[in-house]
Amino acid sequence: MKHLSYQTLKESGYDGYVLENAPERILQFGEGNFMRAFVDYFIDMMNEHAGFNSKVVLVQPIATPPGAFDLAKVINDQDGLYTLYLRGFENGEKVNQKRVISCVSRCLNSYADYEAVMACADNPELRFITCNTTEAGIAYDESCQFTETPPSTYPAKLTQFLYRRFQKFGTQPGKGFIILACELIDDNGKELEKCVMRYARQWNLGEDFIQWIEKENTFCSTLVDRIVTGYPRAEADKINEENGYVDQVLDTGEIFGFWVIEGPQSIHDEIPFAKAGLPVLITENHKPYKQRKVRILNGAHTSMVLGAYLAGQDIVRDCMHDDVICGFMNKTIYDEIIPTLTLPEDELKDFAHSVTERFKNPFIDHALLAISLNSTSKWKARVMPSFLGYVKNTGTLPKCITASFAFYIAFYHGTRLENEGLIGKREGNEYTIKDDPSILAFYAEHKDDDNATLAHAVMTNTDFWGQDLTEVPGFEQAVVAYLDEIDAKGTYEVMKELL
Repeated sequence: MKHLSYQTLKESGYDGYVLENAPERILQFGEGNFMRAFVDYFIDMMNEHAGFNSKVVLVQPIATPPGAFDLAKVINDQDGLYTLYLRGFENGEKVNQKRVISCVSRCLNSYADYEAVMACADNPELRFITCNTTEAGIAYDESCQFTETPPSTYPAKLTQFLYRRFQKFGTQPGKGFIILACELIDDNGKELEKCVMRYARQWNLGEDFIQWIEKENTFCSTLVDRIVTGYPRAEADKINEENGYVDQVLDTGEIFGFWVIEGPQSIHDEIPFAKAGLPVLITENHKPYKQRKVRILNGAHTSMVLGAYLAGQDIVRDCMHDDVICGFMNKTIYDEIIPTLTLPEDELKDFAHSVTERFKNPFIDHALLAISLNSTSKWKARVMPSFLGYVKNTGTLPKCITASFAFYIAFYHGTRLENEGLIGKREGNEYTIKDDPSILAFYAEHKDDDNATLAHAVMTNTDFWGQDLTEVPGFEQAVVAYLDEIDAKGTYEVMKELL
């Protein structure tokens, strides 16, 4: 079979939307599965449904090691085309949507194609920059020099790019950029802007340039929400056979998607999200929506999966088809998490309903052990704020969240420490607990503790929680009682009794 291209797409009989030619108006740092299934999907939809008429230049922000899979080359060999499948449950129905994404013009590597990347700054039609350079991408390193081609950090590369733009167009209005940061860190856009400003000053690029950055460029913090499962290795041959072409950069994700952009409403005038009917919200404050996602979606995962695993389950989807486990999760969300949040209750309940549908996705085998990775920091970030908020608001303990903390301790009550992690036991079979080495060493030291001793040691460990949790009235006694009940009856019966 031939590889995917505009020509082979025509030969295959594909009758979906395709945009072959359009101006390059978007530069995107990050060519990975997530951005191609999320941002580029939205751009492709706006091209079709709102006349956006824009192509995206992808930039691979890191060098490709010798002999490694060269994603940029493959994307270019395929004319920028790739096939995206969005799959899952929507309104109770099983959905499997196929779309050939045609908004990408080319992919450049910031090391191999440095000058070509920089030359994009000379394009008068370029208006938008998107990025996802991983959580570590937005970082300032003072060793980066203006003369490097390129410097190591993404913000340094971006500063060079913006300076070239400034040199080309000066203070001409409208030649700055709307910059949409998608990295999974707090205030991603603001942090990126801070780094750029530091480089502009460190490199003595001039006050006029600094003022131009502030006046003509809009750095937007954003929240992105879609589970992207990437290249479907096990299904790829079958999919290619059905399509009649070979696509080496197939991409898959869940049907749900939501993008919150913190910025001025004038963005709507330039990016037709609303006209295309896309799930994008532009707001002056994205943080309540991030809190909603972390507390409800991520919090539901973290509060449920350890107890569900000890109850014999292995995959999230199967948990959703168990009335007790799903009921426990929903009771946690609706009775104990939602009351601590600030957005309107109807919005919170709608989001919670979507979470249950997402967890039922028949196309994603989301392993509980995979989610259990680093559960200590996850419980602190995702669940503890709801716990403390509930206690503050009601003066009582949230029973399900309290039980989830006992599930966490029971899951981490291992038998021995090995290179791969701490070894625990479930129904006579071993499993591996993975977390920060110091956390695993702590639990290994306490492996022979009784429930009361272990609970006290965990809850007074301020390195874990940033505070002494035994100071929350009644919490220590309740957790010990749940641990005793888990030993006697198992986590499943604890969940059942809470319903």
